[in-house]
Amino acid sequence: MRTVLIVAGAILLFVGLAWPVLTRLGLGRLPGDIVVARGNFRFYFPIVTSLLISAVLTLVVWLFRR
Repeated sequence: MRTVLIVAGAILLFVGLAWPVLTRLGLGRLPGDIVVARGNFRFYFPIVTSLLISAVLTLVVWLFRR
């Protein structure tokens, strides 16, 4: 369990540091991501980005377990 938490923390740290680069590439603003902006309220739900990240992580985990 300790190793899983360390790896999860390292992945979150990497994504946090790489986020400015990822947003320049368009990740987080893909077609299908839901954005509702009204007045001073903004709701953002990145459904397609989440699906893409999930698919990539599933592929990576599958390749490492093989």
